[in-house]
Amino acid sequence: MPRALYLHWPFCEKKCPYCDFNSHIRADVDVAAWEAALLADMRAEAEAGGNDESLTSVFFGGGTPSLMPPALVARLLAEAEQLWGFAPEIEITLEANPSSVEAANFASLAGAGINRVSLGVQSFEDETLRWLGRLHSGGEALSALEIAQKHFARVNFDLIYALPGQTAVQWREQLEYALGFGTSHLSLYQLTIEPGTRFATDVRRGVFAPLDDDDAAELFALTQELTATHGLPAYETSNHARIGEESRHNLTYWRYEDYAGIGPGAHGRRSFLGGGFATVRHKKPENYLKAVSERGHGIAEQRTLSAGEQASEALLMGLRLVEGLDLSALESRFTIPANALISSQKLTHLKSIDLIWQEGERIGVTEAGRPVLDALLGELVADDLVQA
Repeated sequence: MPRALYLHWPFCEKKCPYCDFNSHIRADVDVAAWEAALLADMRAEAEAGGNDESLTSVFFGGGTPSLMPPALVARLLAEAEQLWGFAPEIEITLEANPSSVEAANFASLAGAGINRVSLGVQSFEDETLRWLGRLHSGGEALSALEIAQKHFARVNFDLIYALPGQTAVQWREQLEYALGFGTSHLSLYQLTIEPGTRFATDVRRGVFAPLDDDDAAELFALTQELTATHGLPAYETSNHARIGEESRHNLTYWRYEDYAGIGPGAHGRRSFLGGGFATVRHKKPENYLKAVSERGHGIAEQRTLSAGEQASEALLMGLRLVEGLDLSALESRFTIPANALISSQKLTHLKSIDLIWQEGERIGVTEAGRPVLDALLGELVADDLVQA
């Protein structure tokens, strides 16, 4: 049933001060125990969700999944293929940190079946990397990127911008440098201060102040201009790719198609027999292992989603895409009239100020609207949709 499989490896060597992902530091990791648990959870998911459709993508996220032994990666992929089958030219991505130790594993990971890697470079400047709490240097990032391009057919790397005090001149120089490596995909994220992180505490204590919203908007506009000029236009708010090189896995999320989430804290969506279901795995690694041992799966919560909830999620995800979404398709899929999906009055207003575009039944966010996407989504989606 799922088109995509997400596998979460929750362990990191260090918690970055901006990170609110489900990542944990552990002195020792029992690889055999984790292999057994992840395999059992995958089998339970396949049994619950059906297996009549081949996977189009697999994504190893974290945490730091490049710390996984390549033999474990190979074993999990072999099981996934047996349970669901792999579509031709399946995309299999693994997130990696560009430390020397992890880069040395790239050949083995490619041999295990990984064909796309996403490197958490974040910056090529040593001072910035230290401030971001990263363990690698700029030199190690360059080395890892070079090795990755030798071993993997497709390479993405992440950068963080809109840092405190960052100017347009500084960001232009760094982004043009990054674009010069010729990768087919870039993920470019503005620094956000997430609750519960060390950076949130620092901002509250006055250690530093986030970049002003107007300055951040200027850097966002510059990002769109430069990436488009270099043949990597935005296809989602923070993701840029050559045409045809978009992340198939992430498109599954944004187009609101089915995906299975395996591992601590992983989310999943299933739709079959006319219904929709959301699954969430236990978040803490030890609780996840215990749940799988006792019940054969790691699910902490599984609940039925109303048609309104599904439509709301589909809208919130689909409007992140430059391609937008088709209201008539959503109306047919969830049997909810288009005028109940979105506020027609607000749609008319947002179109009039060039924040939303519409072509027939397809709507999307304009380039001017993308910097204020979150606010637009709150305005556009009908208030009572989730009760539908």
